[in-house]
Amino acid sequence: MANLTLYTTPVCGFCRQAKQLLDSLSIPYAEVDVLANPEIRDEMVAKTGHMTVPIIMNGDTLIGGYDDLMKFHKEGKLTTL
Repeated sequence: MANLTLYTTPVCGFCRQAKQLLDSLSIPYAEVDVLANPEIRDEMVAKTGHMTVPIIMNGDTLIGGYDDLMKFHKEGKLTTL
């Protein structure tokens, strides 16, 4: 089972697409709204070096953003995380 965390905002279209993809594959994830939690956003930036969302983590390993998630999916790696 994947240990995915998605750092998102409610107004982010790529965040919605990432969640739709994971939901369609029945892959569980935890969602963290960084707009509502500025301290967590600061932690996300410090941890990943990225200031945009979505940021997708598998445990402590950075997957990246939506494009990276799609690349994992197209390569058949998403369901084997």
